[in-house]
Amino acid sequence: MKILAITNQKGGVGKTTTCVNLAASLVSLGKRVLLIDLDPQGNASTGSGVDKAHLKHSIYHVLIGEKSLKEVILNSEAGGFDIAPSNRELAGAEVELVNELARENRLKVAIANLGNAYDFILLDCPPALNLVTVNALTAANSVMIPMQCEYYALEGLSDLVNTIKKVRAHLNPVLEIEGLLRTLFDNRNMLANQVSTQLKSHFGDKVYKTVIPRNIRLAEAPSYGVPVLNYDKSSKGAVAYIELAQEIINKENLTKT
Repeated sequence: MKILAITNQKGGVGKTTTCVNLAASLVSLGKRVLLIDLDPQGNASTGSGVDKAHLKHSIYHVLIGEKSLKEVILNSEAGGFDIAPSNRELAGAEVELVNELARENRLKVAIANLGNAYDFILLDCPPALNLVTVNALTAANSVMIPMQCEYYALEGLSDLVNTIKKVRAHLNPVLEIEGLLRTLFDNRNMLANQVSTQLKSHFGDKVYKTVIPRNIRLAEAPSYGVPVLNYDKSSKGAVAYIELAQEIINKENLTKT
């Protein structure tokens, strides 16, 4: 089972878009997928067709120890994957867990209790390096970093890489960076191409070959509560996420052999 934390402390980089559309794409390729929404904004839940305003239970109740993960999982009819949804309640988890023992391990323990029910678990992290993100990094075996190819992106990346190193040293020795995903990419933009070249020279094969383009269909799909695959499967965005899912599966198969 692969547990992939999708994180970047910078907002607006296509992180949630990637979670929802990668989940749907992996399902379309025959994989069993759970998406865990760890962002209090609950955008991954909304984008998966979940009414976050009327949730009885959410990932918040799992982190504070009131519910098991199995008890909060719903099925996303829109995407074909399972989802542990989130809403604004999750913002309180940080404060409530501050004096708890082993608070960084709450999510890891909850996932372990699922056994091998899924091939992939995707963790949609909040755009912050907080306790919820640390829970995700402690539970994951690898990290995907979606990022726009712009000047400030490289600056924020070093902070995130340092956090990952600290988590690996103290909490999760198997954690590694799975890859950097170039999102919202416009190949007519000279700066985007320059930053892309820099990323490849610094990180080599850690940069995914697949590039997610700027695409209006990707932007429109969440307002209908569906992944882009169900909205316009022939769009450039949908095709790119299928390619990304295939690249991840191929990489996983290589690791196993």
